[in-house]
Amino acid sequence: MDLIKLEHFRNLVSLVGVDGKIDEVERVALSKIAYELDIPLDRLSVMLDHSNEYVYFIPQNQQDKEKQLEDMVKLALVDGELSKAELQLIKMVGGKLGFSDEELDSIVALHSNNMNVK
Repeated sequence: MDLIKLEHFRNLVSLVGVDGKIDEVERVALSKIAYELDIPLDRLSVMLDHSNEYVYFIPQNQQDKEKQLEDMVKLALVDGELSKAELQLIKMVGGKLGFSDEELDSIVALHSNNMNVK
């Protein structure tokens, strides 16, 4: 398995667990991604159980950074809500990836379609 893709997937798992709950729709979305990456479901289960223990890995090129940030936003919104914890993580990660506040707001708005932040 490609180490970069595995790190990206771990980052998504970390995002899903940041709000303290993993909804069924989030599990299904991650299961689909895991399947596409040939990650066994038992490994996914272990990763979800330890989602709060993962260190965030920063991608090395701009294209990977943009893709990862967009994937994070889409996954955060898969349950129909963008929690404050999820938004804070997205903004923190986005800042570390070199995105300005305006760029982050634009990316979140593009994908959230005015979802409520609780």
